[in-house]
Amino acid sequence: MTLTHLAQHHPRWLDAGIRLDRVGAPFWLAAQALALWPAWWWMARRLADGSDDPLGLLALAALATLAWQQRRALRTAPRLGWLLLAGAATMAATLLRTGLGPLPAFPPLLTSLMAVLAIACGLLAFLPRPPVQAGTASPAQGVAALPVLGLAVLALPLLSSLQFYAGYPLRVLTAELSQWLLMPFFSSVAREGASLWIAGRLVIVDAPCSGVQMVWLGYFTACATALFITRCSGRSFLARLPVVSALVLGGNVLRNALLVAAEGADRALPGWAHEALGLAVLAAVCGGIAFFISRPARRAIAPASGFFARPAGLITTAGARHVDTHA
Repeated sequence: MTLTHLAQHHPRWLDAGIRLDRVGAPFWLAAQALALWPAWWWMARRLADGSDDPLGLLALAALATLAWQQRRALRTAPRLGWLLLAGAATMAATLLRTGLGPLPAFPPLLTSLMAVLAIACGLLAFLPRPPVQAGTASPAQGVAALPVLGLAVLALPLLSSLQFYAGYPLRVLTAELSQWLLMPFFSSVAREGASLWIAGRLVIVDAPCSGVQMVWLGYFTACATALFITRCSGRSFLARLPVVSALVLGGNVLRNALLVAAEGADRALPGWAHEALGLAVLAAVCGGIAFFISRPARRAIAPASGFFARPAGLITTAGARHVDTHA
């Protein structure tokens, strides 16, 4: 059936298709979010009962701000690749939540992860294409995909799960690196599990010192900076993530080492000083991450000029004659 046949015999169908094609991106995103409402209900319940910290609301607010900032640049025709990923992820989130035949239902955290990734893919389908060159911040340029996906993952209420599964390994790593940092200043420093013996005192590296919240805030700073300040490309953002991880780990080790050193010197800090030191180190880490992410990427080497410059308008091939394109 051709468009001509459809227009002649079924004009109402053609008009309905045109009206459907003109529906804006907010309607499709709202419909997708409505289809995934069980995930949002679970996330809201987890935040309401105090099971997790509400830091994910910051990531949701950042995504909403991005969508509002780009509302005039949203594409009328979505990118098919991201649209297919959004549809597949939406179906996967539904099937993983309910189960299908021999496939059992998955934990709510995993299904909610698939749901937020589906919404992020749907948003990316309508956002303008990412910039070709990094380091520019023109509103007319596109949005990189990785920071958007990162904010979607950070929107999950996952801090308590991260603390449960990764908290102890991070505490052991922090204690080990703190031990090496304190060795030049104290004669006897030894790690025992997630604790440190220093000057005959046992100092426990507790759960808040694992750095899970600093990890979340560090990556949130990186994603927000890449989206709202520097608008860097996805490849440039991915290449800078190892430095973000190093800054977070270094800041957490430094904070822990200073607190343990105060205990070893028999000058334990009061509660307010303990909090102030943690906030100061956190601010320094987030500021360093924002500065590093916002740095412009290295530009390609400019073409040669002067005597060695290739004449403009010439197509040259090794072993062949010159072809003047201006002729």
